[in-house]
Amino acid sequence: MSDGGNGSRRSERHGLRSTSPATPLVQLTAKDFKSDQEVRWCPGCGDYAILAAMQGFMPELGVPRERIVFVSGIGCAARFPYYMQTYGMHSIHGRAPAIATGLSTSRPDLSVWVVTGDGDALSIGGNHLIHALRRNVNIKILLFNNQIYGLTKGQYSPTSPLGTKNKTTPFGSTDYPFNPVSLALGAEATFVARSIDTDKKHLSEVLRRAAAHPGSAFVEIYQNCNVYNDGAFDAVRDEKENRILLEHGQPIRFGENGERGVVQRPDGSMEIVEAVGDEGLVVHDEHTEHSSLAYALSRLSHTPHGPTPIGVFRDVERPVYDALMAEQIETTRRERGEGELGALLHAGDTWAIS
Repeated sequence: MSDGGNGSRRSERHGLRSTSPATPLVQLTAKDFKSDQEVRWCPGCGDYAILAAMQGFMPELGVPRERIVFVSGIGCAARFPYYMQTYGMHSIHGRAPAIATGLSTSRPDLSVWVVTGDGDALSIGGNHLIHALRRNVNIKILLFNNQIYGLTKGQYSPTSPLGTKNKTTPFGSTDYPFNPVSLALGAEATFVARSIDTDKKHLSEVLRRAAAHPGSAFVEIYQNCNVYNDGAFDAVRDEKENRILLEHGQPIRFGENGERGVVQRPDGSMEIVEAVGDEGLVVHDEHTEHSSLAYALSRLSHTPHGPTPIGVFRDVERPVYDALMAEQIETTRRERGEGELGALLHAGDTWAIS
């Protein structure tokens, strides 16, 4: 079933630049994105739900499978590329954003996704993550956060709560954990969101928004590790009491009857209060140019053991890295001509050493 020649228009909506004439696309289904590889995660792992959500929404992109690439690092989440019937690469520990950056800038016609975990992305891969975000490279980064090192059998990770006791910290961790959303906002990411593995509808919508965003999109996904950190996000699974659903243009309130809300203190921080009406409540604006409001919201719950914001924190437009690079190359060619490598090497002061 053809898309009627809308392939190029769909690609533009998802931040891709076509390098060839539009070709009719076959309408794909979720089954088309399931590989023949046996899915080898622990029974009950939250990764299964995320995989199903991704395979379910992928056909909506209208992008051929040969123009979709999943890049992963090391960890349980890193198996993801094997299970998607697309191109993929199981790369190096922490370096997936760097590899994805090279791929995206050299092939702007591709839809490039990074799948990583809290250990892979925020420990050894921390610098690669923040630089990809600040550059606004056209990649979509999904961070599966289970607050533990699952693949290596339960050591504390950069997002583990203070005091976490396990094999490597039998008396409790003394490290203060990262808040991934706060970190991404601090790196000036242009799209930042959070979802949870068990809410397929919400997760699928967040993935759609991330895919449509031109530039870097960062999505933290609360993912339960039922073997080494079971129940870490049980509080947020309570949609009525502890899930603060962020909706653009709407006052931020939550609770079974919307009886609680969020206000901004004089110092700029956020506070949860009992709310009778909408007066005084913060109205969520994900398109605000500065990230201060979104950052303050991300600090409402440093770890998900109480009311926690879920949804899109920030969605703003900024020039995409590969477009800036292409423009710079074109400008240089117009001003200086094609140029030759030999002339470039001998430009300015040069020295001959014998």
